[in-house]
Amino acid sequence: MKRKASAEWHGDLKTGKGTVSSESGVLAGTPYSFTARFESGKGTNPEELIAAAHAACFTMALSAELGKSNVVAETLQTTATVTLDRVDSSWTVTESHLEVSGRVPGASADAFQKAAEAAETGCPISRLLSTKITMETKLQP
Repeated sequence: MKRKASAEWHGDLKTGKGTVSSESGVLAGTPYSFTARFESGKGTNPEELIAAAHAACFTMALSAELGKSNVVAETLQTTATVTLDRVDSSWTVTESHLEVSGRVPGASADAFQKAAEAAETGCPISRLLSTKITMETKLQP
């Protein structure tokens, strides 16, 4: 299974502007920019999108892990906080911190913790954050 998203950018880094779109159309020409990423501009940024993807993926994985113990969550809520720091003079995503809470009838605190740990290591986005990256380039005339 493959999923696609695209980004377009116009201008220099600090004053330029871009848009990001997803194959599903949920993101369609969504603006992003330097100011949205590093200051207080309107729009999204790559780290926010990674945080959203990580929170969503983890929460689904946690639901699956709980299901292995034959319990179903009434509610699960996850917040992912992605940290962008300077490392050796390059911007680097250094952490994604997950905060999760849930109402899960029939689950003990220990079972919930174990399911969360399994979900964190098994979630595809958790695994993506340390993955191989491939690339193709094409310079247009």
